[in-house]
Amino acid sequence: MSDSTTPSRRAVFVSDVHLGSRHCHAAELAAFLEGLRCERLYLVGDIIDLWYLAQRRASWSVAHNRVVEALHALRRAGTGIVYVPGNHDRPARRLCGLALPAMQVRRRTIHTTADGRRLLVTHGDDYDGITHFGSLQEKFGDWLYYRILSGNKLLNRVRRRLGLRYWSLSEFLKQRSGAAERYIARFVQAGLDDARRRGLDGIICGHIHRPGLVQCDGLVYANDGDWVESLTALVEEHDGCLRLLSHRGEVLAELAPRTTGAHAGRVFAQAA
Repeated sequence: MSDSTTPSRRAVFVSDVHLGSRHCHAAELAAFLEGLRCERLYLVGDIIDLWYLAQRRASWSVAHNRVVEALHALRRAGTGIVYVPGNHDRPARRLCGLALPAMQVRRRTIHTTADGRRLLVTHGDDYDGITHFGSLQEKFGDWLYYRILSGNKLLNRVRRRLGLRYWSLSEFLKQRSGAAERYIARFVQAGLDDARRRGLDGIICGHIHRPGLVQCDGLVYANDGDWVESLTALVEEHDGCLRLLSHRGEVLAELAPRTTGAHAGRVFAQAA
């Protein structure tokens, strides 16, 4: 577990865990959460894969229990938890607007950074109508994707035995697919357009299993990634700096805090 020497974060964003699915890297997530200190933790959808549990035999291990226990430990340590359900845990949306003993549940919310930026926090499946075209090619792509994830798991099992670090086969293949890159570009644009219409400074989301942290046309696009392929999380430091981290804590991308404008102080989240 974390101790006084562990860096404290102002906020942490995690999504697309898919607990209950055999593709979830629960052990890596548990280790990440057990070493975490933060004031606020956002669970940005697809935390428990209810769709997978309903369609297939559950895959629940000791590592999955460690994830749940780590979340309880963070709450007991004083971390505020906000849960924004996604499409794979859609039934939890019935609880939106409630303040449960362990967490707040919101359909979407606005996170205000320490430097005053107001960022929409949403899972991202709302943009499927814009980014998906429903073609036979896409249905085949979904089928192929799950086969690649199975290959990814087997490959990394071998790599661990050889003492090698985690490497995402699925991410490697997606980066070389023109169709995948065009889909991701449509998704990013849809999220930025939504934030712009709402008069916000950017968006934090998940859903597409592609981490990212960039500034486009003055707006922040932050995707915290997933724990099926990329094994990443987004953090906000106490000065408002945003960082994309690997499961080992390595900084993959960074956006410096805004130097102008009023600071938000202790304000975190509000309804969107």
